[in-house]
Formats: sequence, C-alpha cells, structure tokens
Amino acid sequence: MTYSVKDIQHRYNVTEQTVLGWIHSNELKALNVGRAPGKKKPRWRITQESLDSFEALRTQTPPQPRTRRRRKCGTEVVERYK
Repeated sequence: MTYSVKDIQHRYNVTEQTVLGWIHSNELKALNVGRAPGKKKPRWRITQESLDSFEALRTQTPPQPRTRRRRKCGTEVVERYK
C-alpha cells in the first residue's frame, strides 16, 4: 500500500509543506512516480514500510523513572521553650 502527500498530511494534521520538508530532509522516504518529461511537479508516494520507520524514529521513549531525593536529616536538634 502506498500513501500520497495528502494522505500523510491528513493523517498527522500538518501542512503539505511539512510533509514535503520531511521528504526533502530524508526523514520520510518517498518515491517520485510522476516526474515525466515536461512535468514540473513531482508526485510522491510513501510506502507502508517507509511510514513505519518514520513513525519509529519519531516515537517518544517513555521517560526514565524519577528517583526521589532524600532529605538530609540534621543531627542537630533545636528545642524552643516559651
């Protein structure tokens, strides 16, 4: 299965320029299927494998568990009398 730029645009709710930027920066691998002689505008198609690897690169890893700091217990005791 292949996707067009419009499909990716609607899938991620981004602009067409954002998707083309991903393609030109090689973050998202795409095939040009429409660049025939006399045609100025390329027609990009993205395969499912390319989309899966793109999503894997952009998937956030779970945050590291936070360790709690221990308060330093002072050995000095201050007693107050009224």
